[in-house]
Amino acid sequence: MSIIAWLILGLLAGWIANMIMSSGRGGLVADLLLGIVGAFVGGFIGSAIFGADVSGINLTSIVLAVLGAIIVVGIYRAVTRQAIRQ
Repeated sequence: MSIIAWLILGLLAGWIANMIMSSGRGGLVADLLLGIVGAFVGGFIGSAIFGADVSGINLTSIVLAVLGAIIVVGIYRAVTRQAIRQ
């Protein structure tokens, strides 16, 4: 899959993760950027562990990218929340 397709998929995954995990903190731009990272994480996890084919913008790729984005956004929010409290 091309870099542009990964970026588009990541932006979409970040937006969906923002909608799912909306807590009024962070922001849409941060979640979109984290969604791009999450798309790579989800694609890696999906292909390495589940043997899923992430070769284009399809339902499997979107689901894996969203799951990766939720993981990355969740970790980011947990880490920044700890930093704010200290």
